[in-house]
Amino acid sequence: MAVDDVHNPLLAETTCGSLLLQLQKIWDEVGESDQERDKMLLQLEQECLNVYKRKVDQAAKSKAHLLQALADANREVNALLASLGEKSSINIPDKASGTIKARLAAVAPALEQLWMQKEERIKQFSDVQTQIQKICVEIAGSDKLTQSFKVDESDLSLKKLKEFHDHLQELHKEKRLDKVLEFVNKLHDMCGVLGIDFYSTLKDVHPSLIDATGAQSKSISNDTLARLAKSDVSLEEVKKQRLRKHQDLAAQLIALWNLMDTSEEERRLFDHLTCNISSSVDDVTAPGALALYLIEQAEVEVERLDQLKASRMKEIALKKQGDLEEIFARAHIEIDMKAAREKTVAMIESGNVEPSKLLADMDAQIAKAKEEALSRKDILDKVDKWMLACEEESWLEDYNMDENRYNGSRGAHLNLKRAEKARILVSKIPGLVDTLVAKTRTWEEEHGMAFAYDGEPLLTMLDKYVVMRHDREEEKRRMRDQKKFNEQLNAEQEAMFGTKPSPLRPVSSSKKVLGPRVNAALNGGLNRRLSINQSGPRSVKRDNPRPVAPLNYVAISKMDPSPITP
Repeated sequence: MAVDDVHNPLLAETTCGSLLLQLQKIWDEVGESDQERDKMLLQLEQECLNVYKRKVDQAAKSKAHLLQALADANREVNALLASLGEKSSINIPDKASGTIKARLAAVAPALEQLWMQKEERIKQFSDVQTQIQKICVEIAGSDKLTQSFKVDESDLSLKKLKEFHDHLQELHKEKRLDKVLEFVNKLHDMCGVLGIDFYSTLKDVHPSLIDATGAQSKSISNDTLARLAKSDVSLEEVKKQRLRKHQDLAAQLIALWNLMDTSEEERRLFDHLTCNISSSVDDVTAPGALALYLIEQAEVEVERLDQLKASRMKEIALKKQGDLEEIFARAHIEIDMKAAREKTVAMIESGNVEPSKLLADMDAQIAKAKEEALSRKDILDKVDKWMLACEEESWLEDYNMDENRYNGSRGAHLNLKRAEKARILVSKIPGLVDTLVAKTRTWEEEHGMAFAYDGEPLLTMLDKYVVMRHDREEEKRRMRDQKKFNEQLNAEQEAMFGTKPSPLRPVSSSKKVLGPRVNAALNGGLNRRLSINQSGPRSVKRDNPRPVAPLNYVAISKMDPSPITP
């Protein structure tokens, strides 16, 4: 029963002695010799020794690791304490007061606490250094950080942190001082432009700002900065108002100068005012450019010119009326010049019309007249070509009637060349007339009125010319037929009587083709007017406003039938 208990590990405690007893019992049963038994016991003893030895080695290594960890922890604690600049406040047990694990367990929470303190200190250093760098960038006038920085973890002491904070405070003061000086410089420039006492302006902000002993004595408080900013805004608004006033006065002066033809010498006296007529607020930087006395001078000059304008109103208005009449004359628009002048003078003398309003109305009339003249220009150019061709046509008729045109007289070759050119030009008259008719009708449709040339509708003039040209062609045809009939009659008489009859009397002047001299007589001397228009500029004012007609134009009664369309 005892043997069974020994073999059952659950019923009895297994020890080396019990196992040895079991081994001896087995040896007895087997009959092992003492020599074998001693050998096996020696082998068991060696194996037990090896097991103990391995365990001792493992224990020694574990102890060495713990000691190394403890040493590393101590070094890390010392390094953190040195970096943070703090003395040791952690109680670590020594060899006599605690085991290695106890000492290591005591270091771990302290080490963790030091790491957390280091991270917090690094964050504080990073924040203050970032602020320092930003302020340095602002002071340098840049808009971005020039380079990144890294916190020096070797010195995270409170002393070093205080040094950074002190430096930051100095930079804040420097920045505020720079802001103050920036405001002061800006106020200096604006006071110079406006002609305002700079020192008085600064003294109103804070007396220390005019102290020349040094920058450190100047006030950089929030109240001073606010006062400077307010003064800056106020002077900026004054500058804008004065610039607008300058520009308004400059525009009035230029208008009055142009109205009264003021000389360049007088205008140059106010170049300092007119030079800024289109400038912006930031462009005006010259000292005294917007001084108050300059505005007063300009106002006095404008008032003087206004009074002078009132005294010369009649002269100015008549000059504008003359300009208007010249535009109408060039455009061959007939107006009652005398009535217009009398009306203008009457309005000025009555005093019921504001002079500036009257001049503005006349300027509007001139602008409208120029616009109408521009719309008529194309047609008038064609009319000039038509009249020139008609003049050449009349000259060609006289030339063809000259029986001595082919003799060797002086200048005959020049007349011959002119006749060739005149024939080419005359051949283009029908097409030119058709073009004129088409353009005139288009113009009348667009403007809803008749196109008058010196008071007579141009289409009527063209229709009369077409009728006259047709009648002249018919007259020429009848003359050719008459000449042929006379030649045939002469031949028959010569055959019958054998003698040559006396020459026939010339055709009556009433049947003769109307030449230029007849046309001139019928049109009341229009040849002279046409020659003036052709030889000189059309801007010459004419005393006779009657319409101009071609040289060979025949006056037809207004009671005649409707014009013939070409």
